[in-house]
Amino acid sequence: MRDNPVRFRMAIAVLALVAGLVAFYLHLWKIGAVGPLTCTGGGGCMIAQMSQYGWFPGPEVAVLGREGWRGVDVALIGTAGYALLTLLAALGTLPRFADRRWVTSLILAGVVAAVLFTWRLKYGEWVVLRVFCIWCFESFVTIHLCLLLALLDRRRLARPPG
Repeated sequence: MRDNPVRFRMAIAVLALVAGLVAFYLHLWKIGAVGPLTCTGGGGCMIAQMSQYGWFPGPEVAVLGREGWRGVDVALIGTAGYALLTLLAALGTLPRFADRRWVTSLILAGVVAAVLFTWRLKYGEWVVLRVFCIWCFESFVTIHLCLLLALLDRRRLARPPG
């Protein structure tokens, strides 16, 4: 049985879709469009979401002279990032793009940026705030799995055909 050459990209697309839906749920909660936030005990999710780490660049940075501006909701950034990753990985499964290295390069560039962004959030959540958010952890695990899959896809493309 022949391996599916785009299996890594398919897995990235599915993982990014699920994580993007979670990020969208968190954004909807933050803007008050859905009811209570489903979370683990202790309220870590609410603390993390409403902290300075729930906004980028954060309330401590005045942007364009707007004092008190909290920044952009990181859940909204996650929603947009995961949507782009889903789209790119899904397009990369089309036969005409299956062996294109640039697709994997774009996926890797986005995923590496997201991993670095996620580590900033984890530092704030775990070290500074000392809380745990199950939804943030889901994103943390997902983006690292996407990194592994993108690296495996890059290795697949580096092999000689046949």
